[in-house]
Amino acid sequence: MYEVFADMHVHIGRSKSNKPIKITAAKSLNFENIAKECVERKGVNVVGIIDCASPYVIEDIEEFLKNGEAYEIPDGGIVYKNKVCIILGSEIETSEKNEEGKTGSAHNLCYFPTLKDIKGFSKQMSNHIRNMTLSSQRANISAYDLIDIVEKYNGILIPAHAFTPHKSFYGNCTDRLAKIFKEKFEKIFAIELGLSSDTFLADTISELETRTFLTNSDAHSLPKIAREYNKILLEDISFKEFVKAIKQEGGRRIIANYGLDPKLGKYHRTYCEKCEKNVEGIAPVTTCDECDSKNITMGVFDRIEEIKDKKETKSPKSRPPYIYQIPLTFIPGLGSKTIDKLITHFGTEMDILHKLSKDDIESVTNKKIANTIILAREGKLNIQAGGGGVYGKISTKD
Repeated sequence: MYEVFADMHVHIGRSKSNKPIKITAAKSLNFENIAKECVERKGVNVVGIIDCASPYVIEDIEEFLKNGEAYEIPDGGIVYKNKVCIILGSEIETSEKNEEGKTGSAHNLCYFPTLKDIKGFSKQMSNHIRNMTLSSQRANISAYDLIDIVEKYNGILIPAHAFTPHKSFYGNCTDRLAKIFKEKFEKIFAIELGLSSDTFLADTISELETRTFLTNSDAHSLPKIAREYNKILLEDISFKEFVKAIKQEGGRRIIANYGLDPKLGKYHRTYCEKCEKNVEGIAPVTTCDECDSKNITMGVFDRIEEIKDKKETKSPKSRPPYIYQIPLTFIPGLGSKTIDKLITHFGTEMDILHKLSKDDIESVTNKKIANTIILAREGKLNIQAGGGGVYGKISTKD
């Protein structure tokens, strides 16, 4: 077995024929470009592309398989240039109702082993979604029912960005996943933490002790791929091996979660929409400390404080370490041209973030940027918390 890097949540902005898929994502994000980015720049070995149920994307996949550089494998997935395995996925927004009768919506990551499976899933979901060509469209069913459809086509379901204030289970629908999935909760093997959370926050909720945590980018542009990612121990790169890893079967497992410090996420702290600022105060903050308004977007940190059932974080022994990672695009003063120069000289972003010495980096950039990258690697940067849809900011310590 060997270690690989995996990012299981990457969007498609446009099809190759320029048809819109994810409206808010970059046009350059198409199936082929994502595969090339993972191989040539990022050093990602397994990638989940989660807009593959769109008929337009299915057409692109079929065309992509004709070029000879990519092929489907028996254990599930599409391998490109023998370096990256693409897992075909679909992000579905479900309609939920909690025990109090309040309605909400949540995003679900659904992964499938073969093109045939996701084509069947797409056809059936067109009965529940108005426009299957677009990404993350709302279905007229709950996740409780969706999981049965996913399993019909040999797939698995993982709750997406589980704590964010919009389109998530904990942030928007319920205080416990078990209330949504009921007896099917045993089929939920993993959850995606999201950019504004981490292991230390999530492990204050006891029902998650037996679930694997995934850290993924939710990339809306090529440079954002692998801003969060997982290091996984696998025997080979495939859908089957990925599923074994999240189930912790046969020695396969997540070795480490690499993610942003939650303060860098867009929804870490509660944000007052009236004052247009993060609300200071002891969590959970439910009203603005300045104008007393309840017109707020509750932060992930505040929401977890509100619903947690442990006084302090207590992770199971099997929980891998969560390693704070600052992507190159977050480094102050490091522009796209300099990033391109680093990658041209040294290979992939994974190599730059994990392996290069300060002297190596300085030889291509300058002393200040090299020092900042090393400080980011060591977790020695100041962070101003994000909120209300605005990312946090970093700076070097005095």
